[in-house]
Formats: sequence, structure tokens, C-alpha cells
Amino acid sequence: MMKDAGADPVLQIAVIGAGASGALATAHLLRQPSSRLHVTLIEPRDEIGRGLAYSTGNPRHLLNVRAENMSAFADDTDHFWRWLSAQGYSGDDRFRFVPRALYGRYLGSLLAPHFESSPDSRRLSLMRDRAVGLTKTRDGVTVELASGGRFDADIAILACGHEEIAESDPLHVSPWIEPTGGGAPPESVILILGTGLTMVDVALSLRDAGHSGPIVAVSRRGLLPQAHRRVDPIRIEPTDRPSGANLSKLTLWLRRLARERLREGGDWRSVIDGLRPHVQTIWHEMSVSARRRFLDHARPWWDTHRHRMAPEVETRLQAMIAERRLEIVAGKVKEIVPTENGARVTIRRRGDNQSLFLNVSRIVSCRGVTNDPRRSANPIIARLLADGLARADPLAIGLDVGTNCAVVDAAGDPSDRLFAIGPMSQAAFWEITAIPDIRLQAAELAARLAQLASNDGGVGS
Repeated sequence: MMKDAGADPVLQIAVIGAGASGALATAHLLRQPSSRLHVTLIEPRDEIGRGLAYSTGNPRHLLNVRAENMSAFADDTDHFWRWLSAQGYSGDDRFRFVPRALYGRYLGSLLAPHFESSPDSRRLSLMRDRAVGLTKTRDGVTVELASGGRFDADIAILACGHEEIAESDPLHVSPWIEPTGGGAPPESVILILGTGLTMVDVALSLRDAGHSGPIVAVSRRGLLPQAHRRVDPIRIEPTDRPSGANLSKLTLWLRRLARERLREGGDWRSVIDGLRPHVQTIWHEMSVSARRRFLDHARPWWDTHRHRMAPEVETRLQAMIAERRLEIVAGKVKEIVPTENGARVTIRRRGDNQSLFLNVSRIVSCRGVTNDPRRSANPIIARLLADGLARADPLAIGLDVGTNCAVVDAAGDPSDRLFAIGPMSQAAFWEITAIPDIRLQAAELAARLAQLASNDGGVGS
């Protein structure tokens, strides 16, 4: 099954997508000592490592994880810090939140040496194309390309990352494209849908761009992300916590632990951070109904406490609120009526029969990303679902993926040739959208595939 390269067969791996997940997957594959492994990275964009998360060019858009936790390699925690130092960053304060664009450069730098190696020893190839389909063959997989070509491999790894929610309304402006205001008059009202971390970036970008008019951000509960503080995680043993099978008991335990920490003069953040190594295990222990209850009722509070903003970002955001340049509204958009210069929007405030009426020039949707693969605009995802080679998770928050990252087909059988990592595997792992989590997943999958490459038997048919 494996292809010959000289005297030794080589396992050919196609990594589809070169954002953060694809860059990490490739870096960990190439870090394996096995020379019987070759990676072809398939990506239509010019830059590697950017994706949706790190494509911003605004230097004020900061990571929401401190620099000391952002190494690509869990067993080399200083890797990112050494790279930062080489870029001219001085000092030894690792409680630092660097620009996301800079981190995108770091991810790209992980693969640069492999492209620069001699052709005879090169274990990495780059294919500037878009994967639009995939078929399983007797010997492996065939990736169909937008250019009309095909690429044969033994294994394929889906690392397509996040997808922006598509908006058909021309009034809507993408939060991922600068300038954020979409050419809106600087004194006009801009409405932001969502109050999470993306909203924070958009609001600050609008201010930096000179927008002087009111900015209104609305979400169902009006919750803002909490901010980081200089605290260390507490140690939580597996035997200390309840099983995730009982969501109510787990929630009460977590709240009690946080209250005890506060009474002792500590910080609730230590509890949330201490729970992080256990989150995926807790998720695996939950039934589908428990996961659904968590998503419906507890997720907003978890997200605002777990996914926090940098302290300097919090300072700037609170200043905007104090200056009445930014208003946070808990409520629901009931109606959007286009007008000559924008739209008239009706918002029903939460817990109040009163409505808020706004004349806005632009609407920026920061409601998150597309998780339901059935709504994906990515042609390869649509094809995999249509052909029965993949299926959506019962909660429709990602592909159905096994704990070994194997994609599960329509019949419920895990593939031995097709794998998925990063946000696409959220249904199986939940906390798999941040670098510290993806790097562990990438390392484990790379080790398994390297072992496969060293075996003569290869994968099953």
C-alpha cells in the first residue's frame, strides 16, 4: 500500500488545510524521526499558518492565551518564547499576549526549514490548490482538486479549521476583513451581533480606524469575556471531581470550588485553568443529552470564563463602555428592515417588554463560526457527507470523529485512512479550538501514523 521511494516504502499523507490545525499537524508529522513518511500540504492560500484565526493584520488583535502557553510543542514549552526572542522581543515576562498576526508567522516558520531542505531529503511538499472531494481507493485515498487534478495518498487528514458564518444580507460586514466598518460613515451607528472575543476585536478595530459613532453589541445574555489575571492553576486530581455523566453535580462542584478559592483569597481563574486538563475526559463521559443541556444552558458562561481576553484589551474595552462609545445589550434582534442608508433594527431586550430601535449603517456578525458540517461551504466537507464517507455528530457541532481522530462514515464505521483534527473534531473533543489542545491532538495522531509508517503491514483495506 505504501509507495516506494528508493529502497524504503513511504507513507504518503495529505494534510488538507494549512491554517493553525494543518500547520501543527504537519509540524508534528515532520518531527517524527521516521524517514518513511512524506507529507503533502494542500492549501489554496498564499500563507501557511494563518487560517481564519490568525489572518488579521491588526497588531492590536492579541492572542487570548499567554505566550508561555503557546508553544507548538507541549514537550518544548519554550519553543515559541525562543522564536519570539529571535524576533526581537525583549524581557522575560511570559505573561504576555502577543499579536495574533505574529503568531501566524510563527506557525508558518515551523514548516519553512522543511521547504528549504534539499529535494532529495525533502519530506514536505506544498500543493497550491483547493481540495474539493475525496474518494477511498483500494490502496488509500484520492484527493480531487479544484484545478481538475487528483492526488493519491495513503492517508488524508482534514484540517480545514473554522468557517465564517455566511451572511447573505449586503448590510452585513465580515468581522474578519479590514476595514471592519465596511465603509460606514464614521459618525453612524454600527450594530455588532455577538458579545464574545470577536466582538471585542471588532469594537477596538473600529475605534482605531477612527469610527466616532455609537457601537451597539447585542447577544442573548449580553455576557462579555472575562479577562486574564496573573494566577496559577490549582491541581485537580481525577478522583477529586465528579463524573461528567451528571452535569448538575459537576456544575455545583465547580461553583463550590470557585467559591472556596475566593474565600481563601484566591481567584476563580485558578479553578477553571486547573480543570482544563480534565475537560476532554469530562466531555467523553457525558451522554448526548447531557452535552445538549450543556450547549443550551451552560456554554455561554463556560465560554466567557474559559476563553478570556488579555488585560490590556479589557482596559481599552471598558474605557469604550465608560465613554458610551460601546453599549452592550442583552436581547434578541427581532427585525431588520433595510433603509436607504442601512437598516432599521428592532431589538427586544432580555427580561423586558420594551424594544430598542436603531438606525444602523452596517451590521457586523460576530456570532461565531459554522460548526454544523451540514451547513459547510467547504466543497470537500459537502462531498464527504453526500458520499457517505463522513457524517455530522448527533449535536451537529462537528464531524463525527472517534477519539483517535478517525472520521466516522454514514454507516457508523471509523475510517482507517481519513482523519480530522482541530475545530472539525470538536464534537468528539470539545476543547479542541485552542493551540494548547490542538498541539496534543496533533502529536498523538502524528505518533500513531509514524508507527504505521514503520510497520510493513500498513493500514487495513
